[in-house]
Amino acid sequence: MNDFTGTPSPATAPSRALQPLACREDCWTEDATHTLIEAWGDRYLELNRGNLRQKHWQEVAEAVNAIHGQIKKARRTDVQCKNRIDTLKKKYKIEKARVSDSNGALTSQWPFYERLDALIGSNTSAKKPSPPVYRKTPPMLPPVPVGPRSATHKRPAPVTADETFRRNFSIVAAAAAAVEEVEEAESARSESDGNGNREGVKELAQAIVKFGEIYERVEESKRKQMIDLEVKRMQFAKDLEIQRMQLFMDTQVQLEKIKHAKRSSRNDSYS
Repeated sequence: MNDFTGTPSPATAPSRALQPLACREDCWTEDATHTLIEAWGDRYLELNRGNLRQKHWQEVAEAVNAIHGQIKKARRTDVQCKNRIDTLKKKYKIEKARVSDSNGALTSQWPFYERLDALIGSNTSAKKPSPPVYRKTPPMLPPVPVGPRSATHKRPAPVTADETFRRNFSIVAAAAAAVEEVEEAESARSESDGNGNREGVKELAQAIVKFGEIYERVEESKRKQMIDLEVKRMQFAKDLEIQRMQLFMDTQVQLEKIKHAKRSSRNDSYS
């Protein structure tokens, strides 16, 4: 300090260095954002305007870091690139809505608007609501009266294979009888119709009867196969149970032998 003036001398005055402005590590410059949009847009178009996967975002991050990643703090990860693109999309939608609402009176001064509009403008274009379609409703039918159900009403029992075969066989037999009646009626009506129709009806009746016989044989073979499988299953279960019991008995015998040997050794040691 100067003795005469009482003011601090320049040599002793404290020097204060200018501190750089604090900046977020994830802040994006305009040039880096342009590079990001170009790298993302190329892969977005290659995927036919589809969503990028993790490997694609890693390629986008590498493309950005190749130009703007000389400094360690300026390097970007795939997650940061994806978050930045999501933020740009939200900002673009706001700008797009503002321009659309102005009916061409306003233009966006946002530097990324034109490029994003070329990439995703068709996806975010507003769709006009379609007019409602009025359909004619069919006239209501009058309700059908239904009688009260009895308390003792039961569900029909399930139809078994035998009942199905009997029904089908009865249908075949009824068809054969109907064919015979038609044949008799044709023969009684007139003999001038020729023998061709009669032979055709006979062949049809024989085919129906033959079909019934084949169907009966097939069902019989199915029934025999089911019986054989059930017998084999029961025999297998029986053999398995016998083996289990035999193993159990052998184990019990071995345990008794071990116990007996231990008792004998104890008696010998006491004696």
